[in-house]
Amino acid sequence: MMNLVEKVSRRLREGQLMRTARAVLDTAPIRARRDGVVIASMIGTRVLLPYLVAVKSLDARLGRGRIVILDDGTLTAADKALLAHHCDNPQVIPIASVETAPAPRGGCWERLLAILDIAREDYVIQLDSDIVTVGPVPEVAAAIEAGRSFTLLGGEDSMLSDPAQVVAFAKERAALLASMGETKVHLQLAIELAMDQVAVPGLAAPRYVRGCAGFAGFAPDAAGRAPALAFSAEAERLVGSRWSEWGSEQVASNFVIANRSDPVMLPYARYLNYWCEAVPADAALVHFLGTNRYHAGRYAAAAKAAIAGLPTA
Repeated sequence: MMNLVEKVSRRLREGQLMRTARAVLDTAPIRARRDGVVIASMIGTRVLLPYLVAVKSLDARLGRGRIVILDDGTLTAADKALLAHHCDNPQVIPIASVETAPAPRGGCWERLLAILDIAREDYVIQLDSDIVTVGPVPEVAAAIEAGRSFTLLGGEDSMLSDPAQVVAFAKERAALLASMGETKVHLQLAIELAMDQVAVPGLAAPRYVRGCAGFAGFAPDAAGRAPALAFSAEAERLVGSRWSEWGSEQVASNFVIANRSDPVMLPYARYLNYWCEAVPADAALVHFLGTNRYHAGRYAAAAKAAIAGLPTA
């Protein structure tokens, strides 16, 4: 539980971020490119300004693609008008229109399955609204050109692994958490502990990576959502009703990308999650996840610098 000082500090930094992000409205609109690349995000009215920072900062560095938005149900008519102007009339998909069965509903499953539907033909980049691209992204550009999927890693020790390696690492992590007094195993760790029991039809040697669904690239694949649904069925068999908990979509995203052809693990030294530590000077992209985004004003500072580098309207 946050104390009063922490709550006030967080509110002040949240306000600072929104004031900083508002300057993105004075920057030039994105111009859509019909080049087989899609930048997709699930957003709502509360994150509209940070989203524009996220998508414009990536667009400025990548120079590829058109925008697709999954509306979480809260976007207003005014929000959609702003998005139409700044993102060149993006496709907006209502979240209620995305069927998820037999996979869970909620917890970002609509986002993953909508992306995989689009990725039957196009290369789709999943971009969270709390990301700022702060430098060149040649690894992303190269992955697109080579038709290889990619993922932001969950941490510097994450790697593409076989099931036995995944289970061994998960056991070490579970033991560490238990020694720290953790009594409940998080869903992601629970399924990783059982990864050697996953049996997906047509996949003789499954792989997995502890990645981050906040920034991931899905190369075109005619199989669409089928691999995610097959994995979901197996995971539900192994962990039961827990599979509907928050985090299942990220595990499925990790599994799908790991089992694409020759996926790219973005170098964590340059593509990273913000854990309240200094951002390297040569960083390419930073994911300001969770409450960490309000630490030390670094998210606002990154957003301000990114906005300053964008062309003005």
